[in-house]
Amino acid sequence: MIQTLKRYFGYDSFRPLQEEIIRHILNKQDALVLMPTGGGKSICYQLPALLCEGTAVVVSPLISLMKDQVEALLANGIAAGALNSSNDETENANLRRACIEGRLKLLYISPEKLLAEKDYLLRDMNISLFAIDEAHCISQWGYDFRPSYCRIAETKRKLLAIPTIAVTASATPLVLTDIQLQLGLHEPRVFKQSFIRPNISYSCFESESKINKILEILQKVPGSSIVYCNSRKQCKKIAEAILLQGISADFYHAGLNQLLREQKQQSWIQNKTRVMVCTNAFGMGIDKPNVRYVIHYNMPRNIENYYQEIGRAGRDGLSADTLLFYSLGDVVMLSRFAEDSGQSTVNREKLRRMQQYCESPVCRRRILLSYFGEAYEHDC
Repeated sequence: MIQTLKRYFGYDSFRPLQEEIIRHILNKQDALVLMPTGGGKSICYQLPALLCEGTAVVVSPLISLMKDQVEALLANGIAAGALNSSNDETENANLRRACIEGRLKLLYISPEKLLAEKDYLLRDMNISLFAIDEAHCISQWGYDFRPSYCRIAETKRKLLAIPTIAVTASATPLVLTDIQLQLGLHEPRVFKQSFIRPNISYSCFESESKINKILEILQKVPGSSIVYCNSRKQCKKIAEAILLQGISADFYHAGLNQLLREQKQQSWIQNKTRVMVCTNAFGMGIDKPNVRYVIHYNMPRNIENYYQEIGRAGRDGLSADTLLFYSLGDVVMLSRFAEDSGQSTVNREKLRRMQQYCESPVCRRRILLSYFGEAYEHDC
């Protein structure tokens, strides 16, 4: 295990819980893994995939996330591919052949493609393990519910003898229970890493002179930063204001074409761009260690999204800061979104908890940990 970790991932030792989880999977047992963003979830299924005979099937909700994971694996000399709608038919045909011939160690696949292939490709290949990434998407109580995830259990029932690992970065105790139930996991062991990130500070301010405050911070604090906004128009406007101060910045949102998004992302990862101003379309799967500041220009719609986004700060273990601006206008706008969603009751409650977090006089670290079912006895 250590040799494989060193050879393919460049690490000399495992992070907390990783080795225990991998041994559990190698013993052909189901697992549910809750690790905060940056905790090293991917290795928990990627490494056993290398040690087992056959191909690991990894269900992932986003094409961009699959692409990033596959590129990272290929760069490490690991045979991997992604079967999804962005490929042309020739690419998908070649991937299917590689899977059947046992030439791939990991196959990433969308839940829709998984369902389409359950009686065809999956029947003809040797599957070593089954991994569900972003597993909170299967729960109606989760912050990013995807109806397509609900049918994963149909495929799981056909793969009863194959060990399954479900991983997520942010799930409440209710969501964890729902994931087990919805996926039909067989006597799974739950592995839960602490949500405490002692190197990150949390600050909230009512909205006033936001741009000036952000510029003041960026001029004082060196290193990479992310500024999250709720609208595409705001992203461009704020990035331009930062550029005028002589600080390298760019903007990113889902309305840009794929090639442009990739170029912007790479420029930021390679430290050519210092500040990325973006919507929540940015950040999934990115493991950049030196992010010193994560700023929210608007209040997020729920604590899960917020925790995942601030989790991109301080992954190198050095001190990092977060700043969240909030206003009554944000609450009104997000309330409208919650009402128009298919889960208005759940989303209204999540927004209420987010508002309480912003306005609370209590230590915010304690509020965050409590939300995820973890007790913290004193103020930080």
